[in-house]
Amino acid sequence: MLRFLKTITVITFIATLAACSDNSAQKAVVHQAVAMESSDECHLCGMLITHFDGPKGEAFRKEQGDKVFKFCSTRDMFSYYLDPENKRNVSQMLVHDMSKMPWGSDSIDDKHFIDAKKAWYVHGSEKTGAMGKTLASFSLEKDAQAFAKEFGGKVLGFESINQDTLW
Repeated sequence: MLRFLKTITVITFIATLAACSDNSAQKAVVHQAVAMESSDECHLCGMLITHFDGPKGEAFRKEQGDKVFKFCSTRDMFSYYLDPENKRNVSQMLVHDMSKMPWGSDSIDDKHFIDAKKAWYVHGSEKTGAMGKTLASFSLEKDAQAFAKEFGGKVLGFESINQDTLW
């Protein structure tokens, strides 16, 4: 009888774990980049996005489905994201891969967006974006290192970006 109760307890425990687990591979929503139009304004500062050089960003919130929040620079995107209320509600962020896109406002190419959480960033380079200093974003660490060598700055992973890095 004791063995039977132990078996039932283990089965109940496993079933509870399975019901409560977050199967993020099945639940993950992957958004495609939304084209940057000439009339798009930055969600944070209101400036026209396509009028400025450098990498841009996009964020999607969990509770707002397919609605995209567009940013004129990676700096503005991170300023938005690092607010605790936004951080827990953002489901996905995209940034431009600057190894594939020239630094300029007239060359924005929406097919060069990458997952912001997997990107490498150069902080403190001589290159500027819409709001002055910005974080140059790259899909590969070696490209970020090459950019930093040419234009200055320090290479950081996503988790190293905080409010201090933005200013």
